Amino acid sequence: MNLIYAIGLPQGGEWFIILFIVVLLFGARKLPELARGLGRSLAEFQKARTDVERELNNAADDIEASKKQALAAKQNESSKS
Repeated sequence: MNLIYAIGLPQGGEWFIILFIVVLLFGARKLPELARGLGRSLAEFQKARTDVERELNNAADDIEASKKQALAAKQNESSKS
């Protein structure tokens, strides 16, 4: 069982408590900088995920193309015989 589902995610007022603790720990001046860094990290992760998906799709397309090419070559050989 996944631990997140067992414990549950914060809801309602719990988010305000978490936000209050974050403000106390980092200070109000530091929050925009932290949010900016988080946004950049998420954008970089999204870019990396897109790149991996593109590479996997290209690899799958290459495999399909080589299968079709091999099948066509095999059919040409059998038709010549």
